[in-house]
Amino acid sequence: EFSRAVQHEAGRIRESRPTAVNLSWGVDRVLARFLVETDVTSAKTTALDEARAIADEDTRCCHAIGENGATLLPDRCTVLTHCNAGALACSSWGTALGVIRSAVEEGKKVSVIACETRPLLQGARLTAWELARDGIDVTVITDSTAAHLMRTGKIDAVIVGADRITRDAVFNKIGTYMHAVCARHHSIPFYVAAPLSTFDATRTEHEVTIEERGRDELAIVGNRILIPDGVPVVNYAFDATPMKLVSAIITEQGVVRPPFDINTLLSRPEPKNKP
Repeated sequence: EFSRAVQHEAGRIRESRPTAVNLSWGVDRVLARFLVETDVTSAKTTALDEARAIADEDTRCCHAIGENGATLLPDRCTVLTHCNAGALACSSWGTALGVIRSAVEEGKKVSVIACETRPLLQGARLTAWELARDGIDVTVITDSTAAHLMRTGKIDAVIVGADRITRDAVFNKIGTYMHAVCARHHSIPFYVAAPLSTFDATRTEHEVTIEERGRDELAIVGNRILIPDGVPVVNYAFDATPMKLVSAIITEQGVVRPPFDINTLLSRPEPKNKP
């Protein structure tokens, strides 16, 4: 009975974010360890130990991603990022923000332009808070300002995280594709920082469900109604960026450049000098 209840709740967690893949990866990994136990006490202990192990591995993974990605940034640069791919999205350090943190730690002068990331403002609320807390120069812009800054030469690189990477596309917060298109047009490198647990070699873009969220996220802010009653909205939480727009993917095993072969990447042995 306890096992059935836990599996039911695990399913609810797994299905809560259909676009993201490493949430289900983590749930399934803990559940696999849980299911081999034969009593409730051992099952609880094993599940918690496995969850903590994943958190510890994630910390080491993010630091490795940061170190690998820092090599891509010049000694002085301005980086555009979108949504939050920092310590608040991981166990610590972060993926896209981990690259920035590692570069700053190495002595590079990095300024960050954080897109506000409508409609939930993860960039303005979370990314800006993380970087300001760390003393890293950060400025918040509206999402629609990014193209103007690229055109006027004020962005040197774009670094984003990822919720899922299939054979043909990178899924990330809605608006990422727009930044990738603009970056390519203006010859600005577009980097994706993500752990191997984000890779999905079994699916293509069109086989992935893109999460849609509720109307009120767009229509209501506080006590203000921003959209007239009866007017529908489209509120996708993520979009897909074709691989051909990605300059490089930064993983814990190193920097991968086109052509991207996910199956080969996932079958590589882990480098001995990396966690």
